[in-house]
Amino acid sequence: MQYRRLGRSDIEVSALALGTDNFANPTPEAECVRLVHAALNAGITLFDTANTYAGGDAERILGRAIAGRRAEAVVATKAYYPTGPEPDDRGNSRQAILKACDASLTRLNTDYIDLFQLHRPDFDVPMAETMGALHELVEAGKVRFVGSSTSPAWRILEGINVAEAAGWEGFVTEQPPYNILDRRIENEIVPMAQTFGLGLLPWSPLAMGMLAGRYDNNHPTPTGSRATARGGIYAERVTSRAVAAGNQFAALARAHGYDPARLAICWVKDQPGVVAPLFGAKTIDQLNDMVTVGAMSFPPELNAAVDDLCPPGSAIANFHNSADWMKQQLSLGVDA
Repeated sequence: MQYRRLGRSDIEVSALALGTDNFANPTPEAECVRLVHAALNAGITLFDTANTYAGGDAERILGRAIAGRRAEAVVATKAYYPTGPEPDDRGNSRQAILKACDASLTRLNTDYIDLFQLHRPDFDVPMAETMGALHELVEAGKVRFVGSSTSPAWRILEGINVAEAAGWEGFVTEQPPYNILDRRIENEIVPMAQTFGLGLLPWSPLAMGMLAGRYDNNHPTPTGSRATARGGIYAERVTSRAVAAGNQFAALARAHGYDPARLAICWVKDQPGVVAPLFGAKTIDQLNDMVTVGAMSFPPELNAAVDDLCPPGSAIANFHNSADWMKQQLSLGVDA
């Protein structure tokens, strides 16, 4: 397993992160606990969750799984999406952030969170209020470091500047969508991260499984897939064009003797600015398959083929309608 510094923090983490979005949805708790223990035994130290995954059960399960091994785990969680009916049950206001952190600490059964992330930007709240609240958490010892997720570059920089001017803790990470079919962050997010020392923790490195060759060109949403089961942001990215491109990559990987899923995650892992891609294993077998990526290097002779499939800074138009595509472009600070 490779290890890397978590952005501008003083934490070293594994070059792979285990995501918990499958915990309790659909993976049963007993299997989740086994997954966490197997990951720790294999050298994976970074675990990513959120206060809304499985209605909070993902945090609870992760907390129970690391009981007795807390010092071995770097715990990252997120807050923004609604968790209840009250105004402070959502968003990035001071009260919402403080309330969300305390609730996550309880569910995780821990005294501190290593990385507390804004799950999405909140454009209705002044950045000074948000960064001030995050600083309070750090000062109180409840949070070690803070980060953002799926934010445009200008919003991240605003947070960095506000924090620096006030002498507060600033972002050390950004968690963006990034994979071979969606390389838009290379335009602004990646150079920004490299310039200001942020570590990238990409989500969806397999593009909803399309890069693993799991989808049939004629049936782009197979039964049992995340896109079919959950819809929403999962389903909107699975289109015929994206599936076809994903299958091209899978064929390329197999032709060179590689497993497509492992090669796709390895590609993300080895991109500039990336600390660790997130992957969501559902079973021990899936975990064992992915752990080997921690010691892999992406074969340089395949870089040109990947660029031909999806050029740097671009994306396969893998949204069902142009409005979704435009919204995602703008949210990432990319010229549409």
